[in-house]
Amino acid sequence: MAGILTILHAVVCVLMITIILLQTGKGASMGAAFGGGYSQTIFGSAGPVGFLNKLTTMVAVFFMLTSLVLAFMASQSPTKTVVDEVPQQEAPAAPGPGGEGD
Repeated sequence: MAGILTILHAVVCVLMITIILLQTGKGASMGAAFGGGYSQTIFGSAGPVGFLNKLTTMVAVFFMLTSLVLAFMASQSPTKTVVDEVPQQEAPAAPGPGGEGD
């Protein structure tokens, strides 16, 4: 479950970065690289601004939800370390107060 959610989280992260770069502004050159000039015919006369803003909001909410679920899962699972897997050995008995020479 955690593995699938982690992969989904990474895909959503890449998708959110791509959507943000496709928007107008500083990332407008990236949008033009993917045919941003022809987007007015697809998205109407207003262009993709409204659609990309809504899509960014939805993807950001999904990203936050997956982040919260992954953080909750990490805090609830017991942590196993290498030290837990080492077999326990008994300590040798300490010599008595008189020592071995008595």
